Amino acid sequence: MSSTGNGAYEGFTAEERAAMKEHAQETKKAARRASREEKAAEAKRDVLAKIAEMDEADRIMAERVHAVVTAAAPDLAPKLWYGMPAYARDGKIVCFFQSAAKFKSRYATLGFSDQAHLDEGAMWPAAFALTEVTPEVEARIAALVKRAVS
Repeated sequence: MSSTGNGAYEGFTAEERAAMKEHAQETKKAARRASREEKAAEAKRDVLAKIAEMDEADRIMAERVHAVVTAAAPDLAPKLWYGMPAYARDGKIVCFFQSAAKFKSRYATLGFSDQAHLDEGAMWPAAFALTEVTPEVEARIAALVKRAVS
């Protein structure tokens, strides 16, 4: 949310409002689907379509993240979450990919929700900046995702 330099609240940014609208559309669309299998297939198509719409750099990373997450945790279901590719267990988001362009950030983000089992003492990271997805990064993502669902 944006604020002025003096700390006064100015409301949601245009990007935040757009994400909320996308989430409302996703919820309505999911409610219209018939069977569980149809919902899952449509959700996967929606995720792949959203990835295809991304700028080239974000798209390349999102494609790799999608491949790694679905291979590391095949029981996670791809679905859109506030217009971002996300992966859920029993309908609850475990992790998500936020493109750099989504909120005009300088890097993409791989984030984990409180459903992820990444707890490590009293403090642990719940989001990771991504500037590229190398084989080393893929291995780290796979390890994180496996740990998150364990």
